[in-house]
Amino acid sequence: MAHSMNAHTIGVAMSGGVDSTVTAGLLIEQGYSVHGFFMLLPLAGLEQQISKVKQITKRLQIHLHLVDLREQFSQTIISYFVDSYRQGLTPNPCVVCNLMIKCGQLMQMMTAKGMDKMATGHYARILHEDGRAVLHRAEDPAKDQSYFLCRLSAEQLEHLVLPLGDWKKTDVFQRAREMGFSHFDGHESQDVCFLADQDLAVFLERQGVKSRRGEMVTSDGRIHGSHDGIWKYTVGQRRGLGIPDTTPWYVTGLDARENRVIIGKNEDLFLRDLLLHDVQWAISPPKRWQGMVQLRSTHRAAEAQILPRDNITWQVRFIEPQRAITPGQFAVFYQDGRVIGSGIINAL
Repeated sequence: MAHSMNAHTIGVAMSGGVDSTVTAGLLIEQGYSVHGFFMLLPLAGLEQQISKVKQITKRLQIHLHLVDLREQFSQTIISYFVDSYRQGLTPNPCVVCNLMIKCGQLMQMMTAKGMDKMATGHYARILHEDGRAVLHRAEDPAKDQSYFLCRLSAEQLEHLVLPLGDWKKTDVFQRAREMGFSHFDGHESQDVCFLADQDLAVFLERQGVKSRRGEMVTSDGRIHGSHDGIWKYTVGQRRGLGIPDTTPWYVTGLDARENRVIIGKNEDLFLRDLLLHDVQWAISPPKRWQGMVQLRSTHRAAEAQILPRDNITWQVRFIEPQRAITPGQFAVFYQDGRVIGSGIINAL
């Protein structure tokens, strides 16, 4: 029954959701000694979540460790989130949290507690190629979460176990029922955990982001209206612009320096070229690379060429123009389902 890996003691990042619950249950079935770890984060309803996780780990008969990461999460993730919006960028807190908090601080804590490996309920696969751990897409493309793990180092991947990489979500709900957990049926967790049901603008105002009036302009500088904070807008947005016309207006860019929201028509949202910074490769940095590039978690990866522009930036040129390229998001490079690298989209 024991797994083929050498590790015998695994810490599971428990959230109280179906994925981490089934992950823990599967590892127990495979003969591992499993410990549950729950991160205390600055979230609404934390006590309720703790109670839920305690019930789950009690039923699974595993030890639960509560790890207080509230301060680190606020300093790392919430500050990154807020600063990005201040700069007219659209952040991806889940990507940064997986790197810095979950597979950073929490993984270190697990190692300190004697865990050989860490497991999460992410839908992605880690395969070993030429003796190295390599991140791949999940078997089920509809649930694939490799995008959110794109910044993990080879060393982090080496310590990580992803039991749900070959599973379909419907089968996970079924297995949960077989394990005696019937309360999960159809319930999906939300994207940005710390927002809960809060409005983004209200959250940012509470974090000290002040409203600042500015102009809404077309790319050629014609003024069409005003706004009271560029952070209330994102590229591709149509609603709430308040500019009547025969065809809809969309946000096509945000100019933080001039405090302007750039607007245009739907066709203005399609671009072939973008620049990336902070590019990381899972292979030796190539002189030129061609493959599939995914621009956000919901974007369907499209074929593009990537080449270095200077020591800091890389240029991406898509074969077909892509809609609503959003500065601040991560571009992830895939070859045959394998994560080859990633970078952060520059302000346009």
